[in-house]
Amino acid sequence: MKIGVIGASGYAGGELLRLLAGHPEFEVSCVTAHSNAGEEITSVHPQLTSYAGQSFSSFKASDFERCELIFLALPHGESAAVIASLSPKAKIVDLGADYRLEDGAKWEKYYGGTHAGTWTYGAPELPGARANIAKSSKVANPGCYATAIALGTAPAAKIADLSDVVVVAASGTTGAGRSAKINLIASEVMGSLTSYKFGGVHQHTPEIEEALTRATGTAAKISFTPILAPMPRGILATITMKLNSAITNEAAHKIYNDAYNGEEFVKVLPLGQMPQTSSVLGSNYVAIQVAVDEHTNRLVVSVAIDNLVKGAAGQAIQNANIICGLPENLGLTGMGLGV
Repeated sequence: MKIGVIGASGYAGGELLRLLAGHPEFEVSCVTAHSNAGEEITSVHPQLTSYAGQSFSSFKASDFERCELIFLALPHGESAAVIASLSPKAKIVDLGADYRLEDGAKWEKYYGGTHAGTWTYGAPELPGARANIAKSSKVANPGCYATAIALGTAPAAKIADLSDVVVVAASGTTGAGRSAKINLIASEVMGSLTSYKFGGVHQHTPEIEEALTRATGTAAKISFTPILAPMPRGILATITMKLNSAITNEAAHKIYNDAYNGEEFVKVLPLGQMPQTSSVLGSNYVAIQVAVDEHTNRLVVSVAIDNLVKGAAGQAIQNANIICGLPENLGLTGMGLGV
């Protein structure tokens, strides 16, 4: 299949190109990058040696008429204008936030501007999601934090109170995009941790609540504190919820094992083994561990993902595989790099 990538100069766009280069059914035929149009792809992403000699183009809708599948990796708020000029028959996976939310008022509160609409939410491992994705031609790819937190929380609906979920999650600097910002330069970040969007104002909050409520049938409410970590990529989320009744570690672990039994990309680790961001680096895998804090009667969940793969480009390809009727793991079976 001929495919196009719109907005490929950023970190998520670069990961898309890297993973697509090894995909046996997708052929990248058009790659755009507005501010980098005319530049060679390898001048921006030097690791992508298989694209040597190819350049980014500026966006022209006519260039994508031959594409059966299109990925958008644009800044939030920019997808809708581009999509309006594309063929309505094209299959599209949008890595931006424009079509993730159901509630237009929440979009205006957390993002600002006019809500573009709602597409099928592309988190295949959440209950009921895979069948909806398979029936769709337009998919909104989840946010990186939202992916880690929703997958780490959903199985607990059977045993915990989802109306009071507390999350602290650390992310690498690539989660903030590629634009030059003083607070993201090495001198500011290395050797330091800091919270940001403090006090429940992070834009993924309503997305997580909607995804969990839709998947579990239980109204979810999240108190979310993000942390900027001194590393380029990866997310480690710690999720806590009040248990409805006493339960053992082993019983809680079994609930999570059962929930993700047969899921290739979500791995519930053996008891005693903790998720590490390095273990999933470069992969589409999710590592999860659970424990019961008997002192406070809380369930504690640890989740690690690569924010650029399962949190962005890898999950986008996973969704594309589903909507194209291909094996879900096609092009995505690479393991984490480790140390």
